[in-house]
Amino acid sequence: MKRREVIGILGGAAVSWPLAGRAQQPAMPAIGLLSARTPELDAPFLATFRRGLNEGGYIEGKNVAIELRWGGGAFDRLPALAQELVRRQAALIVTFGGTGAARAAKDATTVIPIAFAIGDDPVKFGLVDSLSRPGGNLTGVTNFSGELAAKQLGLLRALVPAAVLIAMLVNPGEPAAESQVERAQAAAQAIGQQLLVLRAGTERDIDVAFATLVAQRAGALLLGANPFFAVRKNQLVALASRHAIPTLYWRSELARAGGLMSYGSYPIETYRHLGDYAARILKGEKPASLPILQPTRFELVINLKTAKALGLTIPPSVLALADEVIE
Repeated sequence: MKRREVIGILGGAAVSWPLAGRAQQPAMPAIGLLSARTPELDAPFLATFRRGLNEGGYIEGKNVAIELRWGGGAFDRLPALAQELVRRQAALIVTFGGTGAARAAKDATTVIPIAFAIGDDPVKFGLVDSLSRPGGNLTGVTNFSGELAAKQLGLLRALVPAAVLIAMLVNPGEPAAESQVERAQAAAQAIGQQLLVLRAGTERDIDVAFATLVAQRAGALLLGANPFFAVRKNQLVALASRHAIPTLYWRSELARAGGLMSYGSYPIETYRHLGDYAARILKGEKPASLPILQPTRFELVINLKTAKALGLTIPPSVLALADEVIE
């Protein structure tokens, strides 16, 4: 055989060996991410989740893939989306946007690990056995948003001390809605505040709810935590402005979108922890042994521009508590 032919054969073999090696490598693990919200709303949370994932040694496109599914505020879409991620054989399912998404994932699989970010008690809603020892295939982060009702009502009372009636708006489709109402009613009773509970699960329902609270002369509004309300934030902020209703939201992005004020957990902390848990589970840790994490930081955001438009003067005592003031 001629030397040139030998070189040619070896050259061809050199090209083919890496291809064969790649074919034998294990498939890149995929995280199935199920959110009750939208890509636009989740963009900052997803970036923070990826940061936590990266710190755990996983980089999207390099050694992990992420399959994204959004419910767009429609809870009835979540079960089918969760089943789709199960069929895609995700190595892990991560849920954003409340109890509904976590519940859909839990109902879809008892085998695939699940890490969630929710706003209520995961034990109460049957997601885990306990906060310290979750058991089963779920773990995650809870913000206990419903537990903040007393603080939120106190802030509203400080802003509108003459308000005889304060309204609360919840979405009846949210599994945690009635739990939020119970806590808010208990907090209102403790301070002698009348509370009008309204429910809205559609765009039209929101319009009707505002018409009702205006007719009932509610002096302020507390918005219950819910992915659908986050999706409809522009409608809610516009109605609060049109009817001059001082409104407190549970997330800072609604205050930045023109809402008066927000008080809730610090989302960067929540989703970074979720990314860390995702990395640990991909490395082999079991959800059953990873305790449910709780927030250590909360943020108060006040929009002074909106306050001025409403003719409100923010008390210095409240301003002093703010983590961010929007001029």
